[in-house]
Amino acid sequence: MRDALDKDEYSIFVAHYLEQITEEGELSDIYRSQSDELIARFGRLSEEQAGYRYAEGKWSVKEVLGHLTDSVQIFSYRLLCLARGESQPLPGFEENLYVREGRFDAAGLDTLLARYRTVRDAALALAESLPEEAMMHKGIVNGNPLSARAQWLMLIGHERHHIRILEERYGV
Repeated sequence: MRDALDKDEYSIFVAHYLEQITEEGELSDIYRSQSDELIARFGRLSEEQAGYRYAEGKWSVKEVLGHLTDSVQIFSYRLLCLARGESQPLPGFEENLYVREGRFDAAGLDTLLARYRTVRDAALALAESLPEEAMMHKGIVNGNPLSARAQWLMLIGHERHHIRILEERYGV
């Protein structure tokens, strides 16, 4: 998937996320399947299991879900800005601050999953509405070059990265 991108569409800082995408096919289909898979995976958990942390100071399963949801919202905003040709640099975000302030452990798992589904659906609607030429627009995100197309791929690759962590470290 990353091979379809030109080298000037992304920086080394996001390459890891882009490398997570190994399937071929329509990105919208991959994205939909990924959302359904994650909802099914989390839907099998009890509230107690969703509060699990694999080590002291690490995020709980609920906090990972909250982080994924926040990231979709942030990445979607970036996608919109880049696709519309925004010339102002877009900021990064401090993920640990967002997780702490999100207070995800206090929310019910069903509530977190509903929010996740809503923001994922909105991001998909945005991406599907963008013409191909808009996906080629480039800007600066967190001090690095990024195209709208690479940001769309990051939505998928970032989640894939965290799914692997959930499998390997959380047993989810």
